[in-house]
Amino acid sequence: MATLRERQVYRERVLTALYEASEGNRLLGVPGRKLRNDLRIPQDDLAAACTYLAGEDLITVDWEPGNTPAMVSLTHQGIRRMEAEEEERG
Repeated sequence: MATLRERQVYRERVLTALYEASEGNRLLGVPGRKLRNDLRIPQDDLAAACTYLAGEDLITVDWEPGNTPAMVSLTHQGIRRMEAEEEERG
């Protein structure tokens, strides 16, 4: 299992990848398999990151059997957070 720091990094990487792939459009999701392959996050850690982020109302997840994210998308709150971070970076 991942350390606290690794879990935090995975969460941020998931949010960033979703924001970039969807261009801030909450109607555009990303397949969980693509996230896992692109980000090279272990399956269990991706599931844990998605569960956490969904609990924070930053993403929505359609689950496949076996605790596998099938489709992941940003919520309105998730988009607002990523836009605020983008504005802070300039």
